[in-house]
Amino acid sequence: CEFLELDEQVAESLQLQPSRGTDPALMSDPTIYRFVEALSVYGPALKELIHEEFGDGIMSAINFRIDLSRRPDPEGDRVVVTFDGKFLDYKW
Repeated sequence: CEFLELDEQVAESLQLQPSRGTDPALMSDPTIYRFVEALSVYGPALKELIHEEFGDGIMSAINFRIDLSRRPDPEGDRVVVTFDGKFLDYKW
């Protein structure tokens, strides 16, 4: 931080342990809640499809990209979210 001339507040925040969970306050946000809901409903099927297509393994959340776009639709525009994660087989 000294080398980059970052202040003490930034230095403190860089020393905090990362949180992998969701802040309960965020769950009251309708958009966040819908993402959690969609993955809760479709997550098991997506997992099975990944295993069917790639074999036993997981999608990386570290080597990962996400894309968001709008798709026009006569009944109302659609939100398209693409998760692009490297496949990691269980052989590691």
